[in-house]
Amino acid sequence: MLSRHQKRELAFVVAKQKKQREPMPKGFWPIWTTVVLDLVGFGIVVPILGRYAKDFGANGIQVGLMFASFSMAQMIFSPILGRLSDRIGRKPVIILSLVGTAIGSFVTGAAGALWVLFLGRIIDGASGASVAVAQGAIADIAPPERRAQLLGMLGAAFGIGFVVGPALGGLAALGGTHVPFYVAGVIASINAVAAWIRLPETKRHAAPQQRAKLRMSLGSPVLMRFAVASVFVTIGFSGFETTFALFGSERFDLTIGSTAMVFLFIGLVLTFVQGGLVGPLTRRLGSRQLVRLGMSIGAVGLFVLSATQHMQWFTLFIALSLVAIGQGVLSPSSGALVIEAAPLERRGEILGYLQSISAFSRVVGPVIGGVLYDHVGISSPYLLAGVLFIGALVVIWPVTSAVPAR
Repeated sequence: MLSRHQKRELAFVVAKQKKQREPMPKGFWPIWTTVVLDLVGFGIVVPILGRYAKDFGANGIQVGLMFASFSMAQMIFSPILGRLSDRIGRKPVIILSLVGTAIGSFVTGAAGALWVLFLGRIIDGASGASVAVAQGAIADIAPPERRAQLLGMLGAAFGIGFVVGPALGGLAALGGTHVPFYVAGVIASINAVAAWIRLPETKRHAAPQQRAKLRMSLGSPVLMRFAVASVFVTIGFSGFETTFALFGSERFDLTIGSTAMVFLFIGLVLTFVQGGLVGPLTRRLGSRQLVRLGMSIGAVGLFVLSATQHMQWFTLFIALSLVAIGQGVLSPSSGALVIEAAPLERRGEILGYLQSISAFSRVVGPVIGGVLYDHVGISSPYLLAGVLFIGALVVIWPVTSAVPAR
């Protein structure tokens, strides 16, 4: 006969093995591959766009405005498309977004004037809600205890897209600076057709009596705290992304190629954390603790980065690893908490609203980071970013104590 302790140990082992063998929810992989292909297309375009715009006589300010126009369009249209996905379903909105991305890419590639480039980026940005809608689709099919894990795997698609995309873009640019945009358009078109064939509709509409109970507004205290925390974190992180190439050149003599390798390292760490670690960590610690942990680790990494001196390579990679780990843990865990708090019939709208907030922050963050770098000191963007992460932690602390999630 087994003792009580042995029985508990056996039950634990059996439960652990069962979790390890648990298959992905039906429809997850088509959603995941759709997002990967979408981000590969995005990764193709971004490294080439500034140089392509200069062929049309764009100066630095105009290139900056072109990037900002994408984020502004995304800020405006993400909540609209998210709300539309709540009403008509996730699948048609994802397909619509992919078609819009294809059109925007083709318009950019065929541009004959600078204003046409702006038009192409605005169309692409307005169509850029596919990731938020895909998050809504994951929320539809994932059991609560696996949401953070599956959102983490969806986040890992970003890393894959930004590893594969620039490589394809570099190869395509050998045929001319306009060619990568045509390649991105073709990928988006094929992706739209594949999504129409393979992507399942995940949205299940609530019964009328359930809809009457859904009263969470965009101004609710829970959502507002998540929104404020998202603004702080995104401004800090985007300021870091924008100024790091300058910082690396100044303190570590990094070239364009070596800076790209550093960002590749960050992308690989993010992909590993979100794709491999978030699931086990969520089962052990829960999403609430991981949100706090992610913000804390990210803040420490940014403070260490701000204190890194000339050619201190070990300190640099420790700092960058902490920033990447913190961000990798934070993003899917906070997404899981938002989904847990959001009413079933408004998940797409709320996720789109938060994507809109992030887009706004990606407009503001680089400007703040650049001003600080030029007029305060080359370490100041990272010092401010660390402070903003701490501020986000303070803002989100009561919510992470109150929202029940795993």
